[in-house]
Amino acid sequence: MFNPLSFLGPIADLGKTYLEGKNVKMKAKAEAEATVLVTAAQSSADWEKIQAANSGQSWKDEWLTILFSIPLILCFFPGSVVYVQDGFAALSLMPDWYQYTLSIIVGASFGVRSAVGLMKARK
Repeated sequence: MFNPLSFLGPIADLGKTYLEGKNVKMKAKAEAEATVLVTAAQSSADWEKIQAANSGQSWKDEWLTILFSIPLILCFFPGSVVYVQDGFAALSLMPDWYQYTLSIIVGASFGVRSAVGLMKARK
Protein backbone atom coordinates (compact mmCIF):
# COMPACT_ATOMS: atom_id res chain seq x y z
CA MET A 1 0.00 0.00 0.00
CA PHE A 2 1.21 3.48 -0.88
CA ASN A 3 2.04 5.73 2.09
CA PRO A 4 2.06 9.49 1.21
CA LEU A 5 4.27 10.20 4.23
CA SER A 6 7.08 8.09 2.77
CA PHE A 7 8.15 11.10 0.65
CA LEU A 8 8.86 13.24 3.70
CA GLY A 9 12.05 11.42 4.73
CA PRO A 10 13.97 11.96 1.45
CA ILE A 11 12.67 15.54 1.12
CA ALA A 12 13.76 16.32 4.70
CA ASP A 13 17.19 14.80 3.98
CA LEU A 14 17.50 16.91 0.83
CA GLY A 15 16.59 20.08 2.75
CA LYS A 16 19.05 19.21 5.51
CA THR A 17 21.86 18.65 2.98
CA TYR A 18 21.06 21.97 1.29
CA LEU A 19 21.14 23.89 4.59
CA GLU A 20 24.39 22.21 5.65
CA GLY A 21 25.95 23.23 2.33
CA LYS A 22 24.82 26.84 2.81
CA ASN A 23 26.30 26.86 6.33
CA VAL A 24 29.64 25.53 5.07
CA LYS A 25 29.74 28.25 2.37
CA MET A 26 28.87 31.01 4.84
CA LYS A 27 31.50 29.78 7.30
CA ALA A 28 34.17 29.60 4.57
CA LYS A 29 33.31 33.13 3.40
CA ALA A 30 33.48 34.51 6.95
CA GLU A 31 36.85 32.82 7.54
CA ALA A 32 38.22 34.19 4.26
CA GLU A 33 37.09 37.73 5.13
CA ALA A 34 38.64 37.44 8.59
CA THR A 35 41.93 36.27 7.04
CA VAL A 36 41.94 39.26 4.66
CA LEU A 37 41.34 41.68 7.55
CA VAL A 38 44.12 40.14 9.65
CA THR A 39 46.53 40.21 6.70
CA ALA A 40 45.72 43.86 5.95
CA ALA A 41 46.23 44.86 9.57
CA GLN A 42 49.54 43.00 9.73
CA SER A 43 50.76 44.64 6.50
CA SER A 44 49.88 48.07 7.86
CA ALA A 45 51.68 47.35 11.14
CA ASP A 46 54.74 46.02 9.29
CA TRP A 47 54.90 49.13 7.09
CA GLU A 48 54.70 51.43 10.10
CA LYS A 49 57.51 49.49 11.82
CA ILE A 50 59.70 49.94 8.75
CA GLN A 51 58.89 53.65 8.64
CA ALA A 52 59.73 54.03 12.33
CA ALA A 53 63.04 52.20 11.87
CA ASN A 54 63.96 54.32 8.85
CA SER A 55 63.06 57.59 10.54
CA GLY A 56 65.66 56.93 13.24
CA GLN A 57 68.38 57.56 10.65
CA SER A 58 66.93 60.77 9.23
CA TRP A 59 66.64 64.42 10.19
CA LYS A 60 63.41 64.97 8.27
CA ASP A 61 61.20 64.56 11.35
CA GLU A 62 63.22 67.13 13.26
CA TRP A 63 63.25 69.44 10.24
CA LEU A 64 59.48 69.26 9.87
CA THR A 65 58.98 69.79 13.60
CA ILE A 66 61.16 72.91 13.51
CA LEU A 67 59.48 74.13 10.32
CA PHE A 68 55.99 73.72 11.77
CA SER A 69 57.08 75.32 15.05
CA ILE A 70 58.28 78.55 13.44
CA PRO A 71 54.79 80.03 12.89
CA LEU A 72 53.77 78.94 16.38
CA ILE A 73 56.73 80.73 17.94
CA LEU A 74 56.37 83.82 15.76
CA CYS A 75 52.76 84.26 16.92
CA PHE A 76 54.14 85.26 20.33
CA PHE A 77 55.96 88.23 18.83
CA PRO A 78 53.40 90.92 17.96
CA GLY A 79 55.46 92.38 15.13
CA SER A 80 55.62 89.06 13.31
CA VAL A 81 51.98 87.98 13.59
CA VAL A 82 51.06 89.74 10.35
CA TYR A 83 53.78 87.80 8.52
CA VAL A 84 52.47 84.51 9.87
CA GLN A 85 48.94 85.41 8.80
CA ASP A 86 50.12 86.49 5.35
CA GLY A 87 52.10 83.28 5.01
CA PHE A 88 49.11 81.10 5.81
CA ALA A 89 46.92 83.17 3.50
CA ALA A 90 49.45 82.56 0.71
CA LEU A 91 49.53 78.83 1.48
CA SER A 92 45.73 78.65 1.29
CA LEU A 93 45.95 79.98 -2.27
CA MET A 94 48.33 77.22 -3.36
CA PRO A 95 46.93 74.54 -5.68
CA ASP A 96 45.18 71.63 -4.00
CA TRP A 97 47.79 69.17 -5.30
CA TYR A 98 50.51 71.16 -3.52
CA GLN A 99 48.58 71.28 -0.26
CA TYR A 100 47.86 67.54 -0.43
CA THR A 101 51.51 66.84 -1.24
CA LEU A 102 52.58 68.73 1.89
CA SER A 103 50.09 66.69 3.90
CA ILE A 104 51.45 63.47 2.46
CA ILE A 105 55.07 64.48 3.16
CA VAL A 106 54.26 65.26 6.77
CA GLY A 107 52.14 62.13 7.08
CA ALA A 108 54.86 59.94 5.63
CA SER A 109 57.33 61.40 8.08
CA PHE A 110 55.17 61.04 11.17
CA GLY A 111 53.13 57.99 10.16
CA VAL A 112 50.20 57.00 8.01
CA ARG A 113 47.60 57.77 10.65
CA SER A 114 48.87 61.35 10.82
CA ALA A 115 48.41 61.80 7.07
CA VAL A 116 44.84 60.54 7.23
CA GLY A 117 44.12 62.90 10.12
CA LEU A 118 45.58 65.89 8.27
CA MET A 119 43.59 65.18 5.13
CA LYS A 120 40.35 64.78 7.08
CA ALA A 121 41.05 68.06 8.89
CA ARG A 122 41.34 69.87 5.54
CA LYS A 123 37.72 69.10 4.59
